[in-house]
Amino acid sequence: MRIAVLGGGTSSEHEVSLRSAASVATGLREAGHETVEVTIGRDGRWSAGGDPVSFTPGEGLLGCEAAFPVLHGPGGEDGSVQGLLEVLDVPYAGSDVESSAICMDKLVFKDLLERHGVPQVDFCRAGEDGWKEIAAGFGQPVWVKPARLGSSVGIAPASGEEELDRAVKEARQHDPRVIVEAPGPGKEVECSLLGNEHPKASPPGEIVTKSSDWYDYEAKYAEGGMELVVPAEISEAATERVRELARRVFMLCGCSGLARCDFFVDGDEVLVNELNTIPGFTETSVYGKLFEADGISYPELCDRLIELAIERHKRARSYRF
Repeated sequence: MRIAVLGGGTSSEHEVSLRSAASVATGLREAGHETVEVTIGRDGRWSAGGDPVSFTPGEGLLGCEAAFPVLHGPGGEDGSVQGLLEVLDVPYAGSDVESSAICMDKLVFKDLLERHGVPQVDFCRAGEDGWKEIAAGFGQPVWVKPARLGSSVGIAPASGEEELDRAVKEARQHDPRVIVEAPGPGKEVECSLLGNEHPKASPPGEIVTKSSDWYDYEAKYAEGGMELVVPAEISEAATERVRELARRVFMLCGCSGLARCDFFVDGDEVLVNELNTIPGFTETSVYGKLFEADGISYPELCDRLIELAIERHKRARSYRF
């Protein structure tokens, strides 16, 4: 098949996205597909092979049979590009508009989990009534995050009111919506998901940071910044709980194709942290490495995601409006 691979984007995760997109394009070619690499510039302009890309609703994208968005953060992982691909009538890998938007906004995502009784760390929204009093009951340090950003951009720990105010001010440089979370106990564990209505959960992997006290941007992307331990060194009960909750959250949010669910694991206690609908996707990224440990190669994974995209597109077009 001829596949458009979308990389770059307007967010602060532009460079990471380009690396992920290049890996996906290579994986798809190794799986036997033809690829058209589309770059979205920081200014929002789309290009392919150096030429500008134009759109006509309902007429597809560059003659491709499907698209694979590998866009991290706002303007790509939040449902906006997914909406454009819907208008163009192009099957695309990953979650739809609604699911992407839900998972991108940590406040919306956590409100949904809270409503359905999914275990997670305590949280509040900076600026809501009594938020500082609520945050003071979380323990220290609390974690301050832009609500709609990824790759640990704009995130900072805060102990005491002065640090809290400073961290919130910094986070608001990225997003007016800011979430404050209680400290997560235990180990950071991640689980990859693959599928539509019946997602497959990978073996959980444990994140061990090498160059930082926490899993920040440098730890995620710098050489030797982290070690992924697969399988995670957690109990059998916790392992099954991680996989069970990963599938539950994926389906609860209406996701499809792929996602990576992140957890805090302390003994047998498992708390959901977040779910990423377009996680880092280089050949050495956590998402692919967890499935590699389960016997699914990177090219096979890329190929399967295109199959899932076609499957979902056909199903969506079978409904009558």
